Amino acid sequence: MSFVIITDTSANIPKRIVEERDIKIIPFSYFVDGVEHTCTDIEGFDGEGYYAMMKGHTNVTTCQIPPQRYADFFEPFVKAGQDVLFISMSSGISGSYSSSNIAAMQLKETYPDRTVCSVDTKGASLGEGIVALRAADCRDKGMSFEETAGFARALSDRICQVFTVDDLMFLRKGGRISNVTAIVGTVLNIKPLLKGDEEGRIIAFAKVRGRKHSIEAIAERYDRLVEHPEEQTIGIANAACAEDAEYLIRLLKRNNPPKEILSVCYEPVTGSHVGPGALALFFEGRDGARDEIQ
Repeated sequence: MSFVIITDTSANIPKRIVEERDIKIIPFSYFVDGVEHTCTDIEGFDGEGYYAMMKGHTNVTTCQIPPQRYADFFEPFVKAGQDVLFISMSSGISGSYSSSNIAAMQLKETYPDRTVCSVDTKGASLGEGIVALRAADCRDKGMSFEETAGFARALSDRICQVFTVDDLMFLRKGGRISNVTAIVGTVLNIKPLLKGDEEGRIIAFAKVRGRKHSIEAIAERYDRLVEHPEEQTIGIANAACAEDAEYLIRLLKRNNPPKEILSVCYEPVTGSHVGPGALALFFEGRDGARDEIQ
């Protein structure tokens, strides 16, 4: 039985790759001074201009995808006889996973023989995108819908997400950080280290003096927790700090070089919450690695 893999633009996968891998994308919207935009091609996105605009205090807001929009996007596939595997942004930072489940229940009433299943990746950006790409690998190897969904859920629990930001204001403003009192910000050049926890929430877990040391601290967590890097495509997302991303790449290749590194600019929706200067690393760790990040 055939099935389609769908994710959203938060997954941060370049358009050329989703087209090569036959992954369908539903776009999130973001609003600049009240005007709605979407971004489906991160490689054509002016990240430098966008994050400079945010630094200048231009008002950027986002909204989750409502259930009906999910239902409208999924329906042509189920109507054509395909099941739908939706790889979702973390329920710990967005209500969109819940909305996709509501859409699935709606479609089940009309198409009782079809299955629409959402996987909560407990991640965003390439923490979500890596799961979608690996699910496409499973499908292309001939694994069943159920096997692919099970693999995606298990992988989601092992994807480590470690990042730093220049200013906690953006996470604080959107309510995306769970322990906002843990770190006071970037006073005296103190840089926070953050992670996605086991429930997909953003947690501040350490602070480091200086930007360079914060990047080195990210690489240290990778070296300590990565599993079989030679078999992995790992992800890096940066919000207009490409030179920092290149430095991180050099550090990652030093001790445990991965099979491949997918380095992208943060797409505008997730990027609006982490803010200019955010730098994030996504990789597969051993069981329990998310809890071990400290």
